[in-house]
Order: sequence, then C-alpha cells, then structure tokens
Amino acid sequence: MHAILVPSRVLAVLLALSSALALAQPQKAPAAYAPSEGQEGKDVVWVPTPQALVDKMLDMARVTPRDFVMDLGSGDGRTVITAAKRGARAVGIEYNPDMVALSQNNARKEGVSQRATFMQADLFETDFSRATVITMFLLPEINLKLRPKILQLKPGTRVVSNTFTMEKWQADQTATLKDDEGCTASWCTALLWIVPARVAGSYTIPEGQLALRQEFQMLSGTLRTANGPETVAGRVRGEEISFTAGGREYRGRMNGKALELR
Repeated sequence: MHAILVPSRVLAVLLALSSALALAQPQKAPAAYAPSEGQEGKDVVWVPTPQALVDKMLDMARVTPRDFVMDLGSGDGRTVITAAKRGARAVGIEYNPDMVALSQNNARKEGVSQRATFMQADLFETDFSRATVITMFLLPEINLKLRPKILQLKPGTRVVSNTFTMEKWQADQTATLKDDEGCTASWCTALLWIVPARVAGSYTIPEGQLALRQEFQMLSGTLRTANGPETVAGRVRGEEISFTAGGREYRGRMNGKALELR
C-alpha cells in the first residue's frame, strides 16, 4: 500500500471542515435540575407542600401586598412564588444551590421574579427581623431550634408551619384540609402562631396592682384590689392583650413596655 501525501494546506482545510461538521450536529441541552421527593438536604429531606396547603397557610397569615414573607427551606419556591402573586415581597431561604436556581427559574416563568427572590443560606445564620410573615415546613426539632429566634421578632409577626409544631408554644390557629379541599397528600395541616409581645411584669392600673406571668401567648397572675387578690387568666396576640380577673374582662395593648388598657 502506498501512502497518500496530502499538502498541509489541504489537510488544514479538511480538519476545519471536520470540526465545523461536528459543531453543526445537534447538541444535547444539559438536563434541567429535577428534585426528587425525599431527597436529602442539610437539615431535612425535601417534601413539597401541596399547593392547596400553601394557599391555606398564606390565607391564615392574611398575606397582603404590605407583607414581607420569608420561607424557611423554600425548596422549589412554590410558597414564595404564591406569596409574590398576592403582591407581597417574598424571600426563600434554601441551602441547596440547585434548588435556589430552580426556584429563580420558576419565579421567572411565573412573572414574579421582581417580588420573589431566593437566597442560598443557612437558616440558623439568617436574619429574619424584616419578616412580617414566616412560612416553613421543617421538622419539630428544627422548629424548636428556631423558636427562640422567632420569639424575638416584632410582636404581631405571623408564623405558619406545615404540620409540625413548636411543642409547648401552642398554635393560635390550626386548620386541616380534606381531600375535597384539594389536599390529598399526607401533609395537609397548617398551624399559625402570632409572635406575642413580652408583657410579664407588674403594672399599676385603676383597679389595683397587676402582676402578670407569661408562657408564650398565655397569661396568668394576680390583680390585687381593695377587695383582695383576684386570679388573672388571659392571652397575648401580637401587641393585643386580654385577660379576666374577678369576673371582669380587660382588653388593651402593649405600647413598648407600657400596658394600655381600654
């Protein structure tokens, strides 16, 4: 067999044509990230909240365009996107960067990326102080770790959880959706808490000396009047306070550290 000698200029042309033909072949687009239910995360596995329950949680929190919503462990972004569709500014906190990118893309598709944003961050290192509403679907032990931080938020901040509790901090409202209400999954209960003002202490009111003890939103204590001590029982809802003593009902609000009764 004889070798065929090809001039170098011709060889260069042939190589260029070969490269061009290779580039002209259809290229496979990289596969879009698709999370799988139950996949491992930093603190919890990912399970999506049913859309019907997302709507119920935001209804219970009475989300409006005036709100700043923070979703803790935002996953695919559906809660943040739904809040943004209601006109609220909403931020998702998510540790998985692939989930963050997916959420951002979902927000663009829904036309709400100006109001719905996502941060790759650790829940325990995130500042929640701007939030008026917090949503979450986390395990009870994570809720408990976050509870002290949440209780330091501005009184009246609304906190809504899918299914899981805050243990001794009892929910102010609970709702469970049924199959005919659009929730056929296992995770169909919404729990709402209103961050209570800190009201424990002693106050002088026209009826006498009021001493209040507080456990989360529940109040107990004593009102000492001219007729003797009366047992106090009541609760706090944000800055609003109500209690009974001696068969009489009292209502008012906390203004900073001052108790204002009506």
